[in-house]
Amino acid sequence: MKTASVRPRLHYLGPEGSFTHAAALENSERFSQRFGKDFVLVPEHTANDVFAAVRTDSTDDFGILAFENNVEGYVVPNLDALIDADDVVGIDRVGIPVVFDAFVRPDHAAKLTHVAAHPHGLAQCRGFIDDGGYEQVPAASNAAACKNLTNDQIGLGPRICGKLYGLDTLQPEVQDYKGARTEFLLLASRKTAQHYLDEAQDEGGYQFETVFAFIPLSTGPGVIANALDILRDTGLNMTSLISRPIKGHDGTYSFIVTVDAAPWEQRFVHAITPLLNDGDWVRTLAVYERPDHVSPPVETWMLPTGGVRSPQENDADREILWRGRSKNGQGADTRTHEGAMNERS
Repeated sequence: MKTASVRPRLHYLGPEGSFTHAAALENSERFSQRFGKDFVLVPEHTANDVFAAVRTDSTDDFGILAFENNVEGYVVPNLDALIDADDVVGIDRVGIPVVFDAFVRPDHAAKLTHVAAHPHGLAQCRGFIDDGGYEQVPAASNAAACKNLTNDQIGLGPRICGKLYGLDTLQPEVQDYKGARTEFLLLASRKTAQHYLDEAQDEGGYQFETVFAFIPLSTGPGVIANALDILRDTGLNMTSLISRPIKGHDGTYSFIVTVDAAPWEQRFVHAITPLLNDGDWVRTLAVYERPDHVSPPVETWMLPTGGVRSPQENDADREILWRGRSKNGQGADTRTHEGAMNERS
């Protein structure tokens, strides 16, 4: 008698209708083609529940969680959990556009006073919230906010939430930025990840991106500069560098680096080995097929108000605060380092 095969499970931050649910649905065919998996989608109450499901010994449990947003940046709780996770790693990265609609219950109150959404959702719809003078109600997810909506609340979430939870659309597309996008990581246990990465390495033809974290055990001047020198000297292209505090310990940080290389490439090995030789802590957080990198210029209209772009600008004194008078009454020397050295020689 044949035993029915068990379909692998993809755990996501629920409930149904969350952006994570949408990312899982929209990329199910991609995951099936790349990993040979036809997933059953399983909603979880919290991101920690997703990590716990993936950490099991089963090779049939995967997860998907938001990782980075081009409006609010990294999803910090998920990033911190990934750093701390003892047996979870990202093996694919996918993205979806983020469009928020404002929903109300059909029996909503005449006066709406509150807006409910995930904290990132609230942050991405500040204009709508401020214009209405609403009080904010943080929720575990945008879908949870819509599912549990009270009659004096407005819920912010993906368009799918209206149909799922029988809500009326008060106003479509209330997000501040029309080009908003969120990137998600497909998560697996390290044993499972190693299997797929070994296959990819054997097949060849793939270009990878790796996210890793390191913690210098020795702190002080020049520690990070020395680490960055190693990355430069080994020819690694670094596309992101951020820091996270080691909680409760002043002046200590984890540094999270994204580079255009796979962990098994020699240039990556040559970069990591000196860190390990110094006794620093290192962990790979994600390895996935490298997306196409675009290098768009930063247009002047994108720049924040204020600031300067030249030492000769009239506002340089105010913006840089470098004109404090020295003991001899002179202000800052704004010549380049090379110019100043040439004048002295």
